[in-house]
Amino acid sequence: MRKSDKPNIPARLLWEFDYDNFNFRKSYKIVIERVLERGNLDNWREMIQYYSKEQILETIEWSSQLEERDKRFSRLFINSDFVNAV
Repeated sequence: MRKSDKPNIPARLLWEFDYDNFNFRKSYKIVIERVLERGNLDNWREMIQYYSKEQILETIEWSSQLEERDKRFSRLFINSDFVNAV
């Protein structure tokens, strides 16, 4: 997990929030869920660098927004080496 204040996650993924004042640490489930739903590979990599694997997996289990197939894919992807592939 990275220590900086904000991950490099595009504001378009959090359109309904005040992005400049958004608390990325406190609202990690919202951010993770959005990246899993709507993010591209670069967003996924940024999420994985910023949040712990435990936080991401916890959010996958917690989410009522993600469909079961998306949860399965997300778990597989997070646990794979593909994230680090060029």
